[in-house]
Amino acid sequence: MSRACTGLLLITACCISGSALGQSARKNPWATKDVGTLPPIASLTNGVWLKGELHVHSRHSIESSNNPVGKIIAFSKSVGMDYLCITDHDNHVDGDVAHNTWTDPEFKSDSVLLLYGAEWTTTRGHGNAFSAKPYDHQRLYDVRDQRDVVVGSVKKELGIHLSANHPSGKDHFGYSYDMVNSIEVWNSAVWPKNANAIMIWDDMLSSGRKLTGRGGSDAHHGVPETPDKATKNSYQAKANYVGTPTTWVFATARTSQAVIDALTNGRVSISSNPYAPRVEFYADLNQDGKMDMMMGDNAKSTGKPVKFRVQLTGNTVPEGDYTVSVVKNGNPFGTFKTNGKTAAIEFTDTPATQGRTYYRVVVEGPPTPYPQVPESMALSGKMVGLSNPICFNFDPNF
Repeated sequence: MSRACTGLLLITACCISGSALGQSARKNPWATKDVGTLPPIASLTNGVWLKGELHVHSRHSIESSNNPVGKIIAFSKSVGMDYLCITDHDNHVDGDVAHNTWTDPEFKSDSVLLLYGAEWTTTRGHGNAFSAKPYDHQRLYDVRDQRDVVVGSVKKELGIHLSANHPSGKDHFGYSYDMVNSIEVWNSAVWPKNANAIMIWDDMLSSGRKLTGRGGSDAHHGVPETPDKATKNSYQAKANYVGTPTTWVFATARTSQAVIDALTNGRVSISSNPYAPRVEFYADLNQDGKMDMMMGDNAKSTGKPVKFRVQLTGNTVPEGDYTVSVVKNGNPFGTFKTNGKTAAIEFTDTPATQGRTYYRVVVEGPPTPYPQVPESMALSGKMVGLSNPICFNFDPNF
């Protein structure tokens, strides 16, 4: 071999060696890091469970029938709802819900907390806006076709909770999930159609977006006062109406703002109807027999085992069998059995010290009768309820 060729091989080898060394020294700026000190977990006793409806349409949505505001509120009160958000389509009034739904003479209640909101109806899908007080919804409507960064800035200025509605399907949510606070994982009494929404929720959670899962009936039609007022859609009122499903929040007080705060923080579970058992999910971090956190909470993993507890509160069927499916980081973790008398299960696992870990639960069992909406049980099937996740090492500034 010539001296020139030998020299070329040496130069090539040095270049390759230098390149390899350079790559091995590279540091990923987005690599998993310690999340540091997390905010303290709120009290598990200083609060009240409130149930409500977060997606229903009145006569101010043009495709609605036999569903005036007063009827919705009266029905909600009759089935024990604590809060309600009537979410009419904003595009049906060119964004001016403040002078339609909210100023409707029937928009008042002495017992049901009424949230201010609307269904943000756009060419890129639908979302619900929730607020404890009136806000300038017209501004949100006006930027519906702008870039996400513009929409997100307006949403932030308005100080509202924005939620992605029915994220898969015909009117799927086509915006960035970075600008929403929650996702509608259970839309209407028809539970099976929500599988893709659950998949999207797990995707968001796995990627570090701590989004609350919530429900909503998306009901548009009420029971006609007289037979002559019936429409082709009137049958839906007996199958899907207020409370199918019902969203429970653990609020610090019985106020509209506390409902919004709980919804944002994720201390939320969903049941098939107002009378179905409520799913509660807790964790004992040091296994001292005292629960330290609940669904929606986020703690730093210590590397030690954590004991989890799932319990059903309310109208369980004493002799009924319930199946609790635990999901960990989007994957099946375990399946546990209980009955209506015990109505609780416990399991233990060790969250990873590095990276995020979350657990959520799904409960199936005998359906709970909903006399006011009798056909909803068949549509929900064995689905009883689900929890929001208990999280570990989630970055609150993500």
